[in-house]
Amino acid sequence: MRRIKTITFFLLLSLLGIQSCASDSSDSTQVNPPKVALQLHSVRDAVSEDFVSTLKQVAEIGFDGVEFAGRYGPFANDPEGLKQFLEKLGLEISGMHANLKQLKGPKSKELIAFYNALGADKVIIPHDHRVDDPALIDELIQDIITVSTTLETHNIKLGFHNHAKEFKSFKNETFWDYLAQNTPDTFVLQLDVGWAIYAEQDPISFVQKYPNRTLTSHFKRRTYQGKPNIVAADAPVILGSDDYDWAALVNAGMSDGGMQWIVIEQEEYPEGMTSMESAKASFDGLKQAVPMLQR
Repeated sequence: MRRIKTITFFLLLSLLGIQSCASDSSDSTQVNPPKVALQLHSVRDAVSEDFVSTLKQVAEIGFDGVEFAGRYGPFANDPEGLKQFLEKLGLEISGMHANLKQLKGPKSKELIAFYNALGADKVIIPHDHRVDDPALIDELIQDIITVSTTLETHNIKLGFHNHAKEFKSFKNETFWDYLAQNTPDTFVLQLDVGWAIYAEQDPISFVQKYPNRTLTSHFKRRTYQGKPNIVAADAPVILGSDDYDWAALVNAGMSDGGMQWIVIEQEEYPEGMTSMESAKASFDGLKQAVPMLQR
């Protein structure tokens, strides 16, 4: 009997050892944190004045990439040159912003060819007036499906960027929900966190509600709608200086959203700070608020 108990004991130890090894193996698999890009609309004044120097400053700050919004400086007709310039700076392209008129218009083929030459793989619609119109949102969705199908043949994903109005009530949910539920699973939901918070929504809930669709997200804070963009020096518009739990959002983005890129979009600038200084402050503040991004 004692021999049987001894054998049983060692068998149990053996099984526990196997389970422990399996657990260790699982824990060793890590998901890389998202990279951090700058939406160049944040520094549009500097980009318009001196594109080359501005992009060099963005790289020196430590950004991993940039998101374009139609300004290409001296490379407007030279995607290969722009690609080489970005590679020299060590900057990647997190995405492009373009409206549906551009993507459906007579020059759409040229535009798509430009994106392909750059190596861009995401195009985000920054705004469309139909998105919160009950009579027109289905028309918008049909346009999205058509353009998305075209872009997929060029290995480009289409997406949509929200403002506050997408979170107005519609069909017992929101317009954002309706857009998400009636577009392909490959359609990117570029959640703008600043506008979601402004609309008194929980950004994390939308990341979790639509898994693997928040591939790219705009991180910012908004304190009001409209212009001018200069705010009080102590306004909570610099990431990390506000009261939002950015680390929790990044964790949700990694575990549920498939988040590849955090795109800082600085639209409000504290008095006494330039657009670039404000963007840098948010970059530094985000890194402090989310230690895993310090790499």
